[in-house]
Amino acid sequence: MLREFSFRARENSLERFRSEVFDILVIGGGITGAAVARDAISRGLSVALVERSDFAFGTSSRSSKLIHGGLRYLQNMEFGLVFEALFERSLLLKTASHVVKPLPFYLPVFRGDPHGRALLATGLWLYDLLALFRAPGFHRGLSRRAMLTEIPFLRQEGLKGGFQYFDASMWDDVLVVETLRSAQQGGAAVANYVEALDPFWEKDQISGFYVRDRETDASIKIQAKRTVICAGPWTDKVGVKLSTQWKRWLKPSKGVHLVFDLKRIPVPGAVVMTHAQDGRIAFVMPRPDFGAGVVIIGTTDGPTSLDPEQAEVSPEDIQYLLDLTNRTFPKLQLTREDILSTYVGVRPLMGGEHFVGSENAGDKEETATVLQKVSREHHMDRGPGGTVVVAGGKYTTHRKMAEEIVNFTLKAWREDCSNNGGPAFPLHLRKPKTKVSINLQASEKAVAECREQASGLGMDIPEDLLNRYGADCFYILEMHKEKAKAAAALKSEDPEGFSYLGARLRYAIRSEMVMHLEDFYFRRVPLYVSRKDHGLPWAESLAQIWAEERGLSESEKNTELERLKQHVQKN
Repeated sequence: MLREFSFRARENSLERFRSEVFDILVIGGGITGAAVARDAISRGLSVALVERSDFAFGTSSRSSKLIHGGLRYLQNMEFGLVFEALFERSLLLKTASHVVKPLPFYLPVFRGDPHGRALLATGLWLYDLLALFRAPGFHRGLSRRAMLTEIPFLRQEGLKGGFQYFDASMWDDVLVVETLRSAQQGGAAVANYVEALDPFWEKDQISGFYVRDRETDASIKIQAKRTVICAGPWTDKVGVKLSTQWKRWLKPSKGVHLVFDLKRIPVPGAVVMTHAQDGRIAFVMPRPDFGAGVVIIGTTDGPTSLDPEQAEVSPEDIQYLLDLTNRTFPKLQLTREDILSTYVGVRPLMGGEHFVGSENAGDKEETATVLQKVSREHHMDRGPGGTVVVAGGKYTTHRKMAEEIVNFTLKAWREDCSNNGGPAFPLHLRKPKTKVSINLQASEKAVAECREQASGLGMDIPEDLLNRYGADCFYILEMHKEKAKAAAALKSEDPEGFSYLGARLRYAIRSEMVMHLEDFYFRRVPLYVSRKDHGLPWAESLAQIWAEERGLSESEKNTELERLKQHVQKN
């Protein structure tokens, strides 16, 4: 049976928001909020989650799309962090194998580099050792000739050789949606396009939030015993709603990525590039599974507006990455005309007023707690009214991070009950159960059974469909067959790499809570990012399918089509 995670499921969540009192309200539908919701529901807590835009709208869909152990931490002797990340990488390769795939990395070594081959070899041996040799493959040294055999267009001047090692690539936005769907199936009430407006108080405790359904403009009061803020680069925007005494947490940084056709940069794996002047690292990351195949290059690291929605890709950002790439691959002579698309994400880096040694961002009566720095990647602290505020994070360790956040929340809750009364602490909680597959339909067993069943029926399932959706691809094929006649009347030829595109949209509306066409174009499939035309030639036919699935009128279809075009133009 198809797991429903649709606009109808969203309506059901809105009704639950109105009628239930939840143990935990999570604000933010990126990877951190999604993981917290999944962890909390697995323990037996009742959970509500709201996201102002679409799930993974912000930083969580604009990453480098890598799962990695943090090789750079080794030079700072942070072995514990690397060990934890490598364990989580191994777990994700098993439990989310449809969206997390092994990826070889090439690390060229040039004359004059700050780290020589001997030191790098030691680091890579340690990397394999800390992974307990559970890496997708062991590292190996490559001679100069071997490097040029693997990557013939690599810069030859000063090249001494290099290494190959392994980490993993991922579908970042899909991982968020899968995690949220898992939480919903466990009992969480989850909704996108719901904006948290203001908290309401009972004595000295925040007891929930007034929220607004952005689809209907309806106001809803969500009652919750604890609220966890996972708003990423929007942390300070939510923080000022918690207290007039809020002190800014973030000093945000923007990361820009450029996207090229894989045929233009035919790398056999990810390539590590080091900037000659500032020493920063950037990656060339092949994604043959994105449409007809692309290469993502990034990222930059620079200051940006405190408003995340004001972040933009500047001409200087583009030139920086182009210069670095052309220096690494001088034979390719890449230009701006080769760029298919660009995107920018805002990293919620710490460094605001909250960290200058002053009091916490709570009311004056509230005793400030010492900032808990769980890792270099994320921070959490007690906020006003019993809230917990989280910022930062890393995709690789999102599961472990969520476990720590829920532990922290429960500990603070128990302490408040002991000291001040307040909402009763929940009894009979279970241990978190998050080391299991987020989607059993995409497990190796389910995919193998799907292949066998398709073979028995004489069906040919495209690999791109099977790899992205697992055994759920059968539903997509059924939807295509069911609507084949209608599809023939629309644009019949799918874009390369996007087989059964119309049926994919139907599936996304029914099972991935797509509310608008841009959700599909930008986050459920890489239609925008992997094509020069951004998929707009198919917009009319997809808008027709969207309206049919939603039961909406011709005028509403046209409004949605215009909304998509404006969104594409803005990006």
